[in-house]
Amino acid sequence: MSKTNQFLVEYTDAIRSAGIESGDCIPSKHTIKRFVRLFKQIDDSRIKDMTDYPLEEIILIAFLAVLCNARSWLGMQSFGLAKEKWLKKFIKLENGIPSHDTFRRTFSLISPEQFEHLTVSFLLENINGIRNALKIKNPKPHQICIDGKEERGTGRKYGTTEEIRNLQTLHIFDASTEICLYSRIIDKKTNEIPVAQKLLKTMQLKGCIVTADALHAQKETVRIIVEQKGDYCLALKGNQGVLASEAENAFTDKVIEQIRSEGNDVYETLEKAHNKVEKRRFLMTKARHKFNGFVEWQNLRNFIRYEKTMTDIVTGKIVTEIRYYFTSLRDVETCAEAIRGHWAVENKLHWHLDFNFREDDNTTMDKNAFNNYSIINKMVLSLLKLVQPFEKKGTSISIIRQTFMWDTEGQIEKLLSAIDEESIRNALENAQNQKS
Repeated sequence: MSKTNQFLVEYTDAIRSAGIESGDCIPSKHTIKRFVRLFKQIDDSRIKDMTDYPLEEIILIAFLAVLCNARSWLGMQSFGLAKEKWLKKFIKLENGIPSHDTFRRTFSLISPEQFEHLTVSFLLENINGIRNALKIKNPKPHQICIDGKEERGTGRKYGTTEEIRNLQTLHIFDASTEICLYSRIIDKKTNEIPVAQKLLKTMQLKGCIVTADALHAQKETVRIIVEQKGDYCLALKGNQGVLASEAENAFTDKVIEQIRSEGNDVYETLEKAHNKVEKRRFLMTKARHKFNGFVEWQNLRNFIRYEKTMTDIVTGKIVTEIRYYFTSLRDVETCAEAIRGHWAVENKLHWHLDFNFREDDNTTMDKNAFNNYSIINKMVLSLLKLVQPFEKKGTSISIIRQTFMWDTEGQIEKLLSAIDEESIRNALENAQNQKS
């Protein structure tokens, strides 16, 4: 279970405590133009004289279709045909609605790196605007999660010995904003390592904690994180035999007893969920300098022993797990929050992509086309999380997407309101004046 995102909690509390509803926020023309202009910045590599549909129209229809619960290229076409009259209010559609094959081919020609950069910059700009409007502090430290995901519907085997494997996507996810910063299609699981290292080299990591599973427990990865001024808390398994053994051997019975008795380097939580009681205990001890290769693990300071005990309330069955981590951090509570926070990439990103956006049902084999489709999914997911505070408490992302399908025009206005800094600030001031 991942920890709660503080920004979204504060954002939701500010909106609901002030009693602000979507009708109280009227999006400015600037916000509407900024939204439409976003898709006009994508480079069009198609042959100009052989295109029937402007690129920005194709992308805008695709984006709106995904907002309204479309889950395939055919779904985009169907949405366009159903909403054609409404769409003509703000785009020309001189040649009508593109076919599903046109959507797929066009998305295969768009640069995923450029598309991703524009959408992520747009999302970060909006979140910073909301922070300013509601005076929400920027969280420190930021947590950057590295994790891969298999796209289970993208492989094929047509009764031959030749097999086309499922696509693998590497995600670099900012758990502090719940925005996926980078998505890269890779050939196989082990290729995550060099791709992650290449991306980390481009990032400013000062004030960030990088977390990842044991696959990324690599000396070069650690060196890059430290060079980029970041901290790390990485899982350990057998792929780093010496380091893993050193971490496990560091927690002798005597050391564990001493940590518990002193109480300085231990952090515990107790939670109840789904008929189970989960007790977590995090113990921290200094990494000794004597083992072979210590100096090659830059800024290695401490080892973490994570014990999780789950008790089934109904059956009484008790299950205990023990995992080890190594870190440049000095504080056990910060490490514990980072270890738990890493689950955000699974619970706040991968789960939604599978359950709400049905990416595992997507059979697109072209890497570019699938990646660009997934980038739209991630953009929509981030935007819908900003819409959630304007809905009734407990309204799921799935229900919000269905509502977009039923009341597209009204919901689009609600979305534009949720990303309009000036609109939110004015609504907040009006609510405060009414109370006073």
